Amino acid sequence: MTVTCLFPTGDICGEGATWSASEDRLYWVDIQRFVVHGADLSRGTVQSWHFAEPVVALSLTDREGTLLVAAASKLLLFTPATDAREDLGIALPGFPEVRFNDGRTDPRGDFWVGSMGNNVGPDGENGQVTDRLGRLFRVQAGRLEEWQSGIGISNTLCWAPDGGTFYFGDTLRNEIRAWDFDRATGAIANPRPFFAGFGRGLPDGSAMDADGFLWNARYGGGCVVRVAPDGRIDRVVEVPARNVTTCAFAGSRLLITTAHAMGPGNGRLAGSLFALDTDTTGLPENRARIEGLRP
Repeated sequence: MTVTCLFPTGDICGEGATWSASEDRLYWVDIQRFVVHGADLSRGTVQSWHFAEPVVALSLTDREGTLLVAAASKLLLFTPATDAREDLGIALPGFPEVRFNDGRTDPRGDFWVGSMGNNVGPDGENGQVTDRLGRLFRVQAGRLEEWQSGIGISNTLCWAPDGGTFYFGDTLRNEIRAWDFDRATGAIANPRPFFAGFGRGLPDGSAMDADGFLWNARYGGGCVVRVAPDGRIDRVVEVPARNVTTCAFAGSRLLITTAHAMGPGNGRLAGSLFALDTDTTGLPENRARIEGLRP
């Protein structure tokens, strides 16, 4: 399997890859440049939009053409075609000591988002992460419900194809855990180790394929690792950038974001968007219910 460079965007920290099949477009963010990118794959073009603070995660919504954006301190709706933005009034307590990080929508249409100690300054400069300040939230009726605390860096939010298992990672612990997911209520329970201690970097964002295998981007490890439902390593795919941040499926194609932050040895294409043609297909992106985001 060979990874190719699609767009050499030079992202300081590319993240939040989200595939919109109806638009044939990948959306992703550059956290430290406060930017959302949108790539039209059929035309080979990229458009970018600037925000007032770091943007960290995205989700499709049940309003076609409108994205849910997790910024460092708050959640908002964003319509790229018109650049319309709506602050939902959902703010992260403790900002700027902490900020939001990875987020994704569950099979029921509820948005889940994690937080971490804030390592991004007001001008996008790098800072140090304070451990165990992160939390895991679900958004319900316009408010944040806390499900876990004491997290280092929240990353990897995915659901198994049958919707019965939720995967969530802590980068600083080098661990992804599996939880039971109640498809009737959306509650999570019974956390247990799933994939921990892998020696190639640390776990960042992930994508789930239709066979129930988790594709995990390895920050500092220069690869994406495919993990079987039983936690066994299925394969390791090399990426020509050390800091691999997240991935999303566009059909059978895995689209991979990277970061050029954090020093030398990262590779000349670090910060680019890469692609990998696979022998499987990804799950469709879940859509956040806008009604559930409002009080």
